[in-house]
Amino acid sequence: MAQLANGCEEWGFFQLVNHGISEELLERVRKVCADCYKTEREGNFKNSKPFKALEELVQNKGEGKVENVDWEDVFLLSDSNEWPSNTPGFKETMAEYRVELKKLAEKVMEVMDENLGLTKGHIKRAFNGGEGDSAFFGTKVSHYPPCPHPEKVNGLRAHTDAGGVILLFQDDKVKGLQILKDGEWIDVQPLPNAIVINTGDQIEVLSNGRYKSVWHRVLAMRDGNRRSVASFYNPSLNATIAPAVELVEKVNKEVEQGYPEFVFGDYMSVYAEQKFLPKEPRFQALRAM
Repeated sequence: MAQLANGCEEWGFFQLVNHGISEELLERVRKVCADCYKTEREGNFKNSKPFKALEELVQNKGEGKVENVDWEDVFLLSDSNEWPSNTPGFKETMAEYRVELKKLAEKVMEVMDENLGLTKGHIKRAFNGGEGDSAFFGTKVSHYPPCPHPEKVNGLRAHTDAGGVILLFQDDKVKGLQILKDGEWIDVQPLPNAIVINTGDQIEVLSNGRYKSVWHRVLAMRDGNRRSVASFYNPSLNATIAPAVELVEKVNKEVEQGYPEFVFGDYMSVYAEQKFLPKEPRFQALRAM
Protein backbone atom coordinates (compact mmCIF):
# COMPACT_ATOMS: atom_id res chain seq x y z
CA MET A 1 0.00 0.00 0.00
CA ALA A 2 2.86 2.36 0.77
CA GLN A 3 4.30 1.76 -2.69
CA LEU A 4 0.92 2.49 -4.30
CA ALA A 5 0.57 5.70 -2.28
CA ASN A 6 4.04 6.80 -3.36
CA GLY A 7 3.24 5.98 -7.00
CA CYS A 8 0.06 8.07 -6.83
CA GLU A 9 1.53 11.02 -4.93
CA GLU A 10 4.97 11.26 -6.51
CA TRP A 11 4.43 10.00 -10.03
CA GLY A 12 0.75 9.57 -10.96
CA PHE A 13 1.89 6.36 -12.70
CA PHE A 14 3.00 2.98 -11.39
CA GLN A 15 3.35 -0.56 -12.71
CA LEU A 16 1.58 -3.54 -11.11
CA VAL A 17 3.15 -6.95 -11.61
CA ASN A 18 1.37 -9.10 -9.00
CA HIS A 19 -2.09 -8.07 -10.16
CA GLY A 20 -3.78 -11.48 -10.25
CA ILE A 21 -4.55 -11.54 -13.98
CA SER A 22 -3.27 -14.74 -15.52
CA GLU A 23 -0.41 -14.70 -18.00
CA GLU A 24 -2.47 -17.04 -20.17
CA LEU A 25 -5.25 -14.44 -20.48
CA LEU A 26 -2.76 -11.65 -21.18
CA GLU A 27 -1.16 -13.76 -23.89
CA ARG A 28 -4.56 -14.28 -25.51
CA VAL A 29 -5.20 -10.52 -25.35
CA ARG A 30 -1.88 -9.93 -27.11
CA LYS A 31 -2.78 -12.41 -29.84
CA VAL A 32 -6.34 -11.30 -30.58
CA CYS A 33 -5.38 -7.61 -30.60
CA ALA A 34 -2.49 -8.29 -33.00
CA ASP A 35 -4.74 -10.45 -35.20
CA CYS A 36 -7.51 -7.85 -35.16
CA TYR A 37 -5.15 -5.09 -36.24
CA LYS A 38 -3.67 -7.24 -39.00
CA THR A 39 -6.96 -8.47 -40.44
CA GLU A 40 -9.37 -5.60 -39.74
CA ARG A 41 -7.40 -2.38 -39.24
CA GLU A 42 -3.98 -2.27 -40.89
CA GLY A 43 -5.19 -1.90 -44.45
CA ASN A 44 -7.24 1.19 -43.61
CA PHE A 45 -4.43 3.02 -41.81
CA LYS A 46 -2.88 4.09 -45.12
CA ASN A 47 -6.09 5.96 -45.86
CA SER A 48 -6.20 7.62 -42.45
CA LYS A 49 -5.83 11.32 -41.71
CA PRO A 50 -2.43 11.03 -39.93
CA PHE A 51 -0.95 8.90 -42.71
CA LYS A 52 -2.05 11.30 -45.44
CA ALA A 53 -1.05 14.40 -43.46
CA LEU A 54 2.47 13.06 -42.86
CA GLU A 55 2.78 11.98 -46.49
CA GLU A 56 1.78 15.47 -47.65
CA LEU A 57 4.23 17.19 -45.27
CA VAL A 58 7.12 15.04 -46.48
CA GLN A 59 6.24 15.42 -50.17
CA ASN A 60 6.09 19.20 -49.76
CA LYS A 61 9.34 19.16 -47.76
CA GLY A 62 7.56 20.96 -44.97
CA GLU A 63 9.20 21.98 -41.71
CA GLY A 64 8.09 21.04 -38.21
CA LYS A 65 5.48 18.45 -37.27
CA VAL A 66 2.08 17.40 -38.47
CA GLU A 67 -0.38 19.25 -36.23
CA ASN A 68 -3.60 18.08 -34.57
CA VAL A 69 -3.33 14.38 -35.43
CA ASP A 70 -1.84 11.30 -33.76
CA TRP A 71 -0.02 8.40 -35.43
CA GLU A 72 -2.48 5.97 -33.88
CA ASP A 73 -5.07 3.43 -34.93
CA VAL A 74 -7.66 3.25 -32.16
CA PHE A 75 -11.11 1.88 -31.36
CA LEU A 76 -13.22 1.68 -28.21
CA LEU A 77 -14.78 -1.32 -26.50
CA SER A 78 -17.67 -0.67 -24.11
CA ASP A 79 -20.78 -2.51 -22.97
CA SER A 80 -22.93 -0.66 -25.48
CA ASN A 81 -21.00 -0.37 -28.75
CA GLU A 82 -20.23 -2.69 -31.66
CA TRP A 83 -16.97 -4.65 -31.45
CA PRO A 84 -14.79 -6.01 -34.27
CA SER A 85 -16.33 -9.28 -35.38
CA ASN A 86 -14.01 -10.85 -37.95
CA THR A 87 -11.18 -11.92 -35.65
CA PRO A 88 -11.63 -15.38 -34.08
CA GLY A 89 -11.73 -15.23 -30.29
CA PHE A 90 -11.53 -11.44 -30.09
CA LYS A 91 -14.92 -10.76 -28.53
CA GLU A 92 -14.72 -13.61 -26.05
CA THR A 93 -11.16 -12.83 -24.95
CA MET A 94 -11.68 -9.10 -24.59
CA ALA A 95 -14.96 -9.56 -22.70
CA GLU A 96 -13.17 -11.85 -20.22
CA TYR A 97 -10.26 -9.39 -19.95
CA ARG A 98 -12.57 -6.44 -19.28
CA VAL A 99 -14.28 -8.30 -16.41
CA GLU A 100 -10.90 -8.90 -14.77
CA LEU A 101 -9.68 -5.33 -15.34
CA LYS A 102 -12.83 -3.82 -13.86
CA LYS A 103 -12.33 -5.91 -10.70
CA LEU A 104 -8.71 -4.76 -10.56
CA ALA A 105 -9.73 -1.11 -10.96
CA GLU A 106 -12.13 -1.42 -8.02
CA LYS A 107 -9.40 -3.02 -5.87
CA VAL A 108 -7.01 -0.20 -6.74
CA MET A 109 -9.66 2.38 -5.81
CA GLU A 110 -10.20 0.69 -2.44
CA VAL A 111 -6.48 0.91 -1.70
CA MET A 112 -6.58 4.58 -2.69
CA ASP A 113 -9.51 5.08 -0.30
CA GLU A 114 -7.51 3.58 2.55
CA ASN A 115 -4.33 5.49 1.75
CA LEU A 116 -6.26 8.76 1.59
CA GLY A 117 -8.08 8.08 4.88
CA LEU A 118 -11.48 7.77 3.20
CA THR A 119 -14.17 5.22 3.97
CA LYS A 120 -13.98 2.02 1.94
CA GLY A 121 -15.80 2.44 -1.37
CA HIS A 122 -15.75 6.25 -1.34
CA ILE A 123 -14.28 6.65 -4.84
CA LYS A 124 -16.46 3.92 -6.33
CA ARG A 125 -19.61 5.46 -4.87
CA ALA A 126 -18.61 8.90 -6.13
CA PHE A 127 -18.06 7.56 -9.64
CA ASN A 128 -21.35 5.65 -9.61
CA GLY A 129 -23.33 8.53 -8.16
CA GLY A 130 -24.21 6.38 -5.15
CA GLU A 131 -24.57 2.65 -4.62
CA GLY A 132 -25.52 1.71 -8.19
CA ASP A 133 -23.37 0.52 -11.06
CA SER A 134 -23.59 3.41 -13.51
CA ALA A 135 -19.88 4.25 -13.78
CA PHE A 136 -18.43 3.94 -17.28
CA PHE A 137 -15.84 1.25 -17.98
CA GLY A 138 -14.26 1.48 -21.41
CA THR A 139 -11.30 -0.12 -23.14
CA LYS A 140 -9.32 1.65 -25.84
CA VAL A 141 -7.37 -0.65 -28.17
CA SER A 142 -4.58 1.27 -29.91
CA HIS A 143 -1.77 0.43 -32.28
CA TYR A 144 1.05 2.77 -33.22
CA PRO A 145 2.38 1.44 -36.54
CA PRO A 146 5.99 1.85 -37.67
CA CYS A 147 6.45 5.47 -38.77
CA PRO A 148 8.85 6.42 -41.58
CA HIS A 149 9.35 9.94 -40.15
CA PRO A 150 8.78 9.74 -36.37
CA GLU A 151 10.33 13.18 -35.83
CA LYS A 152 7.50 14.76 -37.83
CA VAL A 153 4.41 13.39 -36.04
CA ASN A 154 3.21 12.55 -32.52
CA GLY A 155 2.26 9.01 -31.63
CA LEU A 156 -0.21 10.52 -29.16
CA ARG A 157 -0.04 14.16 -28.13
CA ALA A 158 0.73 15.06 -24.51
CA HIS A 159 -2.35 15.15 -22.26
CA THR A 160 -3.77 14.16 -18.89
CA ASP A 161 -6.62 11.65 -18.75
CA ALA A 162 -10.08 13.06 -18.06
CA GLY A 163 -11.45 10.18 -16.03
CA GLY A 164 -10.71 8.14 -12.95
CA VAL A 165 -8.38 5.13 -12.90
CA ILE A 166 -6.65 4.00 -16.08
CA LEU A 167 -5.20 0.50 -16.42
CA LEU A 168 -2.83 0.00 -19.35
CA PHE A 169 -1.59 -3.27 -20.80
CA GLN A 170 1.21 -1.92 -22.96
CA ASP A 171 3.54 -3.52 -25.45
CA ASP A 172 6.46 -5.14 -23.65
CA LYS A 173 8.78 -4.95 -26.67
CA VAL A 174 8.11 -1.62 -28.41
CA LYS A 175 8.53 1.40 -26.14
CA GLY A 176 7.20 4.90 -26.71
CA LEU A 177 5.15 5.85 -23.62
CA GLN A 178 6.57 8.79 -21.64
CA ILE A 179 5.45 10.74 -18.57
CA LEU A 180 6.36 14.29 -17.58
CA LYS A 181 8.20 14.39 -14.25
CA ASP A 182 9.80 17.57 -12.87
CA GLY A 183 9.87 19.13 -16.32
CA GLU A 184 11.48 16.13 -18.06
CA TRP A 185 9.98 13.43 -20.25
CA ILE A 186 10.76 9.98 -18.83
CA ASP A 187 10.28 6.62 -20.59
CA VAL A 188 7.86 4.18 -18.97
CA GLN A 189 9.96 1.06 -19.43
CA PRO A 190 7.87 -1.91 -20.58
CA LEU A 191 7.72 -4.75 -18.03
CA PRO A 192 6.44 -8.15 -19.23
CA ASN A 193 2.80 -8.74 -18.21
CA ALA A 194 2.64 -5.62 -16.03
CA ILE A 195 -0.46 -3.42 -15.82
CA VAL A 196 0.43 0.28 -15.79
CA ILE A 197 -1.90 2.32 -13.56
CA ASN A 198 -2.33 6.05 -13.84
CA THR A 199 -4.70 8.48 -12.15
CA GLY A 200 -6.98 10.77 -14.13
CA ASP A 201 -8.30 14.26 -13.48
CA GLN A 202 -11.26 13.02 -11.39
CA ILE A 203 -8.98 11.29 -8.89
CA GLU A 204 -7.03 14.54 -8.60
CA VAL A 205 -10.26 16.36 -7.71
CA LEU A 206 -11.58 13.70 -5.29
CA SER A 207 -8.21 13.56 -3.52
CA ASN A 208 -8.12 17.37 -3.33
CA GLY A 209 -4.85 17.39 -5.23
CA ARG A 210 -3.05 14.66 -3.26
CA TYR A 211 -3.03 12.37 -6.30
CA LYS A 212 -2.27 14.45 -9.38
CA SER A 213 -3.12 13.38 -12.91
CA VAL A 214 0.10 13.34 -14.88
CA TRP A 215 0.98 14.50 -18.37
CA HIS A 216 1.92 11.67 -20.70
CA ARG A 217 2.49 11.09 -24.40
CA VAL A 218 3.42 8.41 -26.92
CA LEU A 219 6.30 8.83 -29.35
CA ALA A 220 5.98 7.61 -32.92
CA MET A 221 8.66 4.96 -33.55
CA ARG A 222 10.44 3.97 -36.74
CA ASP A 223 10.45 0.26 -35.87
CA GLY A 224 7.81 -1.99 -34.37
CA ASN A 225 4.02 -1.83 -34.13
CA ARG A 226 3.30 -0.78 -30.54
CA ARG A 227 0.16 -2.23 -28.92
CA SER A 228 -1.67 -0.40 -26.15
CA VAL A 229 -4.82 -1.65 -24.40
CA ALA A 230 -6.01 1.03 -21.98
CA SER A 231 -9.05 0.41 -19.77
CA PHE A 232 -10.55 3.25 -17.78
CA TYR A 233 -12.97 3.35 -14.88
CA ASN A 234 -14.70 6.73 -15.21
CA PRO A 235 -17.56 8.41 -13.39
CA SER A 236 -21.07 8.23 -14.76
CA LEU A 237 -21.80 11.33 -16.84
CA ASN A 238 -24.42 12.25 -14.20
CA ALA A 239 -22.08 11.79 -11.22
CA THR A 240 -21.21 14.86 -9.15
CA ILE A 241 -17.48 15.09 -8.50
CA ALA A 242 -15.96 17.16 -5.70
CA PRO A 243 -13.04 16.93 -3.25
CA ALA A 244 -13.75 14.51 -0.40
CA VAL A 245 -14.89 16.52 2.62
CA GLU A 246 -12.40 14.71 4.87
CA LEU A 247 -9.52 15.93 2.70
CA VAL A 248 -10.76 19.50 2.38
CA GLU A 249 -10.82 19.78 6.16
CA LYS A 250 -7.16 18.78 6.34
CA VAL A 251 -5.87 21.67 4.23
CA ASN A 252 -5.66 25.37 4.98
CA LYS A 253 -9.24 26.63 4.78
CA GLU A 254 -8.01 30.07 3.80
CA VAL A 255 -7.00 28.71 0.39
CA GLU A 256 -9.76 29.95 -1.88
CA GLN A 257 -8.81 28.35 -5.18
CA GLY A 258 -9.61 24.73 -4.42
CA TYR A 259 -11.15 22.28 -6.85
CA PRO A 260 -14.74 22.98 -7.91
CA GLU A 261 -17.74 20.69 -7.61
CA PHE A 262 -19.17 19.70 -10.98
CA VAL A 263 -21.12 17.10 -12.94
CA PHE A 264 -18.75 14.81 -14.83
CA GLY A 265 -20.67 15.21 -18.10
CA ASP A 266 -19.98 18.95 -17.95
CA TYR A 267 -16.30 18.24 -17.41
CA MET A 268 -16.22 15.99 -20.47
CA SER A 269 -17.76 18.74 -22.58
CA VAL A 270 -14.91 21.06 -21.59
CA TYR A 271 -12.28 18.30 -21.94
CA ALA A 272 -13.39 17.47 -25.49
CA GLU A 273 -12.34 20.98 -26.51
CA GLN A 274 -9.22 21.24 -24.32
CA LYS A 275 -7.75 17.71 -24.05
CA PHE A 276 -4.28 18.71 -25.24
CA LEU A 277 -4.19 22.01 -23.33
CA PRO A 278 -3.26 22.67 -19.67
CA LYS A 279 -5.78 21.16 -17.25
CA GLU A 280 -6.06 24.06 -14.81
CA PRO A 281 -8.25 26.18 -17.15
CA ARG A 282 -10.70 23.25 -17.33
CA PHE A 283 -11.26 23.47 -13.58
CA GLN A 284 -11.58 27.26 -13.84
CA ALA A 285 -14.16 26.95 -16.60
CA LEU A 286 -16.23 24.57 -14.47
CA ARG A 287 -15.99 26.88 -11.47
CA ALA A 288 -17.54 29.61 -13.62
CA MET A 289 -20.47 27.43 -14.80
